[in-house]
Amino acid sequence: MTHFNPGALRGIRVLDLSRVLGGPYCTQILGDHGADIIKIEPPLGDETRTWGPPFHEGSAAYFEGANRNKRSIALDLNQSGDRERLMELMQGADVLVQNFKPRSLLRWGLHPDQLQPRFPRLVQCWITGFGEDGPLGGLPGYDAALQAMTGLMSVNGERGGDPLRLGVPIIDLVTGINAALGILLALRERERSGRGQLIESALFDNGLSLLHPFIANYFRNQQVPAPAGSAHPNISPYDSFRTGHGLLFLAVGNTPQFQTLCSVLQADSLALDERFASNDLRNRNRAALKVELEHHLAGVHAQTIAEQLLRHGVPCSAVNNIEQALQHPHTDHRGMVVALEDYRGIAAPIKLGLSPPSYRRAPPRLNQHGPDIDWLTADEGEPE
Repeated sequence: MTHFNPGALRGIRVLDLSRVLGGPYCTQILGDHGADIIKIEPPLGDETRTWGPPFHEGSAAYFEGANRNKRSIALDLNQSGDRERLMELMQGADVLVQNFKPRSLLRWGLHPDQLQPRFPRLVQCWITGFGEDGPLGGLPGYDAALQAMTGLMSVNGERGGDPLRLGVPIIDLVTGINAALGILLALRERERSGRGQLIESALFDNGLSLLHPFIANYFRNQQVPAPAGSAHPNISPYDSFRTGHGLLFLAVGNTPQFQTLCSVLQADSLALDERFASNDLRNRNRAALKVELEHHLAGVHAQTIAEQLLRHGVPCSAVNNIEQALQHPHTDHRGMVVALEDYRGIAAPIKLGLSPPSYRRAPPRLNQHGPDIDWLTADEGEPE
């Protein structure tokens, strides 16, 4: 579904010099809500254009997933003429997003300290692996390595097994989300002070921020958590369970929900069992509880019982694959798939009543808008 409307951020121009995922995901969020995003790529393009298969017209699907609602210009920042063109674009920009190393920025004259005096209203967002200084300052960071370093891998994996990388690049994605949030905060402050400021969004910081409740628990009990499969460390039953057909994930957060679960499963004896009378007791006896629940689930279909339980107020779901999730009727109802020409993507999850997101441009070809660089005007929100 395609919407055309001004958008909450219409009139905000963003120069996006970032590559890979954190920065591009940040600017796609801003672009979905009306900001004019000019993606400035190196001559060979954002490297994620090559991260395939699958490919479409020379760019990988990976690139398409984080680069809609943007125009592409190729500039070689090692060339003084291209740096001058970038400076011309900055004259009319509100936001600059980049993820270069400090040494490169200083060489090009693009370090935040160099730009601030020349462009005092410019909001600068610097996405890094570890920040500029400190023991690891200025070093490169990638999502998977930061998952290992910050402890995310240590709590992910089967019980008793080795740590595993999360299947999605969660640190990159959250770094992009927090970068977009920081930009909005800085734009709000600029309305009061008239001054731009620097936002830092480091993968290291964002990785640590994701470890709730494991770090909160550690601060209290000093116990180092280990992989526990799909189970929650604080709540039970909060895990995946085998049924007669498929896996069912139960997210039972309190005792009334547990009692409802037992009632729907016609397992009233479990609700009366003293071992399972409270969340604390269910946690202590979670292994026995899992055996009991899987016994009562052995004759049911995961999809069928999940819908029944959900309608009785028990949070749960059959464990779907990607295709099943995309084909779910609620995915269509929520308008969560964007279609632009032959591009398909996931829609913005932030839905504003007065200024909903809009999907104006499919991901651009490399340097698609380069010929317009000398007279580039604001994106008016119309598709090409």
